[in-house]
Amino acid sequence: MESATRNFHIGDILSITTGRLVSPSHMQGVYAILNYMTDDDLFTHQLPRAGEECKPYLLAQHPQLATVNAEEVTMDNWREWLKEQIARFGYHLPVAPLPAGIHKHRDPLMEAVDMMGTDQVMVISQPDEDGSFSCNTTDL
Repeated sequence: MESATRNFHIGDILSITTGRLVSPSHMQGVYAILNYMTDDDLFTHQLPRAGEECKPYLLAQHPQLATVNAEEVTMDNWREWLKEQIARFGYHLPVAPLPAGIHKHRDPLMEAVDMMGTDQVMVISQPDEDGSFSCNTTDL
């Protein structure tokens, strides 16, 4: 796990602390900050868990963000709202990774199975000798 901090856009940080997507780089910003903080390569379905792990640590690093209210943020006004937050907090803030042991790495496939069940997750293996793909859930 890295020990130094890295600067992230305030919109990336606020996307995690408020639960509203206000990152100017959209989901790419969410992936970037969560992958950095967890030292993982998260899949989409893992983002909510990682966000919950990271949120208290972001707020501990930047307690001034605890009072930020994004309840009124919509698809129409998020850019204007973000400009207000940039004026308050600056464009970027330093972010440290999670302390060791906070984030539990989980196999993305097995986590999907735990979330949705084996009947909703399909494994596509390497091509067979004839070039076709085998699909099954029995190996899960």
